[in-house]
Amino acid sequence: MPNLTIQEVKEKLINIVDPYNGKTLGENNAIKHIGIDPDKDLVVLIVSIGKMGGLEEKAVRRALAKIVKIDLGFKGVKIQLEEKRKLESIVNRNVKFIIVMSGKGGVGKSTVAANLAYALKRKGKIVGIIDADIYGSSIPQVLEMKHEYPKCAEDQKIIPLEAFGMEVISTEFFAEEGKPIIWRGAMLGNMIENFFYEVRWNKNTDFIIIDSPPGTGDIPLDIRNIVPKAEALLVTTPHLAASHVAVKAGFAAGQLNHEIIGVIENMSYYSNPVNGEKEFIFGAGGGEKVATELNTELLCQIPITQPTHHLSLYESDEEIGKIYDDLADIVMIR
Repeated sequence: MPNLTIQEVKEKLINIVDPYNGKTLGENNAIKHIGIDPDKDLVVLIVSIGKMGGLEEKAVRRALAKIVKIDLGFKGVKIQLEEKRKLESIVNRNVKFIIVMSGKGGVGKSTVAANLAYALKRKGKIVGIIDADIYGSSIPQVLEMKHEYPKCAEDQKIIPLEAFGMEVISTEFFAEEGKPIIWRGAMLGNMIENFFYEVRWNKNTDFIIIDSPPGTGDIPLDIRNIVPKAEALLVTTPHLAASHVAVKAGFAAGQLNHEIIGVIENMSYYSNPVNGEKEFIFGAGGGEKVATELNTELLCQIPITQPTHHLSLYESDEEIGKIYDDLADIVMIR
């Protein structure tokens, strides 16, 4: 076995270049641990790299093995790589992730997500919103945001845009205004990863509200891999056709190990201003049906009305604003 110290081994490794950012392991402070097992003539390494998978990871592994086994003469090397962008991302902080889900589109999921985020912000929480509904992105419109491209910080991290005191990221910001997103699986997965790993979120963020696309496709699976311990809110209308699909989404959330907080029934009724009676335009009973079948709670029933102060957001002096305040309290105490 070579008669080398840990420091001498490190000095040989620090000049390896990480292809992800073009900097050396020394510049990235990437070598987290070096151990030498004299009995097995083995070097044990824990190294942080910019991105796992693909040619970049293979290149780093080959370079580490070459130096340890060929240049330094050890018999073997055990390499554990960690992904730097994940370690430094919001996923690795004390943040509560809330996924707002629905079985089908058109039930007001994005409006619910934005208003829940806004209610949490009113209560003094630092909130970010991830618009993961790639094909049907509407969070920027709900929040009355003008189209603009995000800027990059000095470390090349994406700086999220802001609306009503909340940080927001959406594919809408990366596409031409008014143009559709026509992407397939791999591109979708990369964009979703960037929202979590490559965005410079506020370091004191308390909540990230994720506006998930309807249904049970690729993106919910990607989110599950990125955020294993998220909680889910299911949005449905009272119509039984919508609730039937919402139940499927709820079972999918359970299979993905998301803890279901409860069900929100949106567009529950319309209060007739003439006689004050509730008119059930979209039927009744859907939210209760979903909650019963999923063995969870119907948290609130949101009526049909227009906001007084904003395009889609409600303030605390409005009936629906108070409903969202109560919903925020439920989310905060969990």
